[in-house]
Amino acid sequence: MPFLRGIARKEGEALFDLISGFVYSQVLMAVVELDILADLHKAPQTARALGHKHGISTERMTVLLKAAVGVKLLTIRRDGRFDLTQRGAAMLGVPGLQAMVKHHGAFYRDLSDPVAFLREETQTELADFWPYVFGADGGMPADQARVYSDLMADSQSLVAEDTLRSVSFKGISTLMDVGGGSGAFLSAVGAAYPKLQMQLFDLPDVAPQAKARFNTAGQGGRVDLVAGSFRDQALPTGADAISLIRVLYDHSDATIADLLAKVYAALPQGGRLIISEPMSGGAKPSGPGDAYFAFYTMAMRTGRARSAQEITDFCSGVGFVQIETPKAHRPFVTSVVTAVKP
Repeated sequence: MPFLRGIARKEGEALFDLISGFVYSQVLMAVVELDILADLHKAPQTARALGHKHGISTERMTVLLKAAVGVKLLTIRRDGRFDLTQRGAAMLGVPGLQAMVKHHGAFYRDLSDPVAFLREETQTELADFWPYVFGADGGMPADQARVYSDLMADSQSLVAEDTLRSVSFKGISTLMDVGGGSGAFLSAVGAAYPKLQMQLFDLPDVAPQAKARFNTAGQGGRVDLVAGSFRDQALPTGADAISLIRVLYDHSDATIADLLAKVYAALPQGGRLIISEPMSGGAKPSGPGDAYFAFYTMAMRTGRARSAQEITDFCSGVGFVQIETPKAHRPFVTSVVTAVKP
């Protein structure tokens, strides 16, 4: 039927795009590993010049660069040289984005046999990369602590930006960020609210990076660094708001129920809870939440991507009220749930 041909063609293209997705991701990985975007940021270049620099034949470098054009990272100029597109420039300019792509090498290997992965027959690399989710509370090698702290910090610049769009921190005198790593989120909130006092509660391994960050930002006198693990100790009191930024989805239901109870106990009457992390779509599954983050947390072997409604239920279960879910600006970056202790 003629009117169905366009639909069939459109769906066919979409299906082929889905099938090709793995190759697209590897094209991106190669471009990032070779630092092609930085090369072209300096000046447009030919495939021959880039191939010579990176030890790849002109023929194969041409294939890679044209593939990058195909996924809209690059463009071809009239003189045959390759240049950045707006997307390629954004890929280069967003803090931590290329580090995240490189980190995906472990994720790709974890998913190399997806059926075995789903049957829990594989030992995943990501579980070893994020040992804190299993309760590590000290003695972590300094280089490992630095790598994952930096990765968390880089990704949290966008999370902080979107959280600040969704939540007003006016009226808060002291904000405690639990599991805040090297303090990227807390420092961003502190910059937006110069009178805000801050507390950072996290494992002792990340304290040196956090102290350096706050001192560099001129916030050292406004923040109290408290070393500890929320798994086996109570949270400090004194803050009238507590934030959990990309924390809950790292952990099991039992762990987050216990954590939220500790948050409730640590807050004064009228104290606020701010949760910000990628969430599943619930009854309306989404690509970022129900595909990417759902599989990522499975690869970590603990935690899961939860919907805003599930998180709301956890919050109300420990006594929080006035639970709100502001509309997410970029759900693929983060979504927010806020609550109040009555």
